[in-house]
Amino acid sequence: MNRTQKACIKALCGAALLGAVAYFADPAALWARLRAADVRWLLAGLAAAIASNVVSAWRWRALAQWLGAPMRWPDALRWYFQAIGLNALLPGAVVGGDVYRAVVLQRSGQGKAAASLSVLLDRFSGLWMLCAIGAIGAALSANALAPVLHISPLALKVLMVLGVIVWIALPWLLLWWLGQRQAASLPGWLQPLLQAAARPDFKRQMLVQAGSSALVQLLSAAALALGGLALGIHLDLAAWAFAMAPIFLMAALPVSVGGWGTREAASAAALAPFGVPAALAVGVGLIYGVYALVQGALGAIAFGLPSRREREADAPS
Repeated sequence: MNRTQKACIKALCGAALLGAVAYFADPAALWARLRAADVRWLLAGLAAAIASNVVSAWRWRALAQWLGAPMRWPDALRWYFQAIGLNALLPGAVVGGDVYRAVVLQRSGQGKAAASLSVLLDRFSGLWMLCAIGAIGAALSANALAPVLHISPLALKVLMVLGVIVWIALPWLLLWWLGQRQAASLPGWLQPLLQAAARPDFKRQMLVQAGSSALVQLLSAAALALGGLALGIHLDLAAWAFAMAPIFLMAALPVSVGGWGTREAASAAALAPFGVPAALAVGVGLIYGVYALVQGALGAIAFGLPSRREREADAPS
């Protein structure tokens, strides 16, 4: 089976799942809710989503520079939104955009190991903080979630708090373990990380990554919540902090195009414990998907905007 056939299968699977979710959510009710959405909240949510990815681009640039692969801020921003466009329009969830970022950074003159590692660690940083904030949201929403999970609220809070502590400590433990091993025994692609970890500014950079990743996820949760407000859904931020984890993780699965279908199914499941009707929950997933499409369009436009370096190279001498 070639790549085209796999892409078609993923697109069909995503479309089928999206159709099934919309059908069970009552298409008429879903359409009525979307038509009545408050445009002001929709635009506010889009602004939050764009701000989230602007911070993401800044975080990636800071990490790449720390690993020895500097890039200009306009290039980082342009390449990041181009990657969003690829993620929104091509099968493979976030994989296509991440590969693109690593390739363009390498082609700009940076080392392959540092370029690839910057993208890998940037993705891990986002997922790391997403899961941590999701667990905190689950602990704060224990009264709503515990009956669904058939567990006491206190037990759920304890499990989530302990899980967050272990999860936050995981990168530090991993780097400590790597530091105990001989550099020659480790793969070559890990060498830039080991060299950077030995620098005196290592702890500062870890705090920068954690802080920027937290801001990214909080802005993403705000975008999700504002999309919900556009449909008349009023939940506290803790509920959205929990809900965004399964919604975003399911959207990242490489089983559809742009997360369509999996994101809406996860939205219906994650918001159900809070009493959100299926039609409204699916609407939230669709709105967030539209946010990604709009940013993907910005990325597509950016494909046609050469960098200053490229313009100077093309200019007549």
